[in-house]
Amino acid sequence: MFGIEVNEIQVEKLFNAERAWSNLPFILEGVPLTLFVAVIGMAIGLILGFFLALARGSSRIWLRWPARFYISFMRGTPILVYLFVLYFGLPVVGLKLPATTAAIIGFGTNSAAYIAEINRASLNSVSNGQWESARALGFTYWQTIRRIIMPQATRIAIPPLGNVFLDLLKATSLAAMISVPEILNKAQIAAGRTVDSMTMYITAALIYWPLTMIFSALQDYLERRNNRYL
Repeated sequence: MFGIEVNEIQVEKLFNAERAWSNLPFILEGVPLTLFVAVIGMAIGLILGFFLALARGSSRIWLRWPARFYISFMRGTPILVYLFVLYFGLPVVGLKLPATTAAIIGFGTNSAAYIAEINRASLNSVSNGQWESARALGFTYWQTIRRIIMPQATRIAIPPLGNVFLDLLKATSLAAMISVPEILNKAQIAAGRTVDSMTMYITAALIYWPLTMIFSALQDYLERRNNRYL
């Protein structure tokens, strides 16, 4: 029905351990840049997402509606298309970004939309009584946010924010499409050199896996640390 043709599967050609081991150092050269793009992109997303969340929940329409439009646009368009616009599209109007810079901006501004919704939900989960108590004590808006609301909202936001970072870490593989020399890009080069795409891509996957496990363990630690008083 779908035109799928199944021939004899040669298991020995799925993964060549010797070839994977010999190319592992080359593929691992992409790890630092992968982590750099993910961490800096997440940092941009956290900062921008925080202010987007405040604007999204603002009573001022000139803040609320632009924030809603931004979040809707970023969540409703593919990140790969956005990366192509930044790297291949902007030179048309005279602005050429280095591939790594385009990737960081793309992942940072895109993840901000998801982080904003997480932050908004976390901030809204803090009871109104906390705001009223802060006003009674003479706290300003920003003092209330920093000293009372944020510590409580952070505990709620850590698990979903951790998931956003893990998704961002894996999504950095899309940066290979704009020639960023991260893990997948290195695996593609190795695949072309060895004519063994399956082995190289499985090797790349086996590198991403422990990286996500490390950051999952960090997320668990942060959750336990913030929940220790409950």
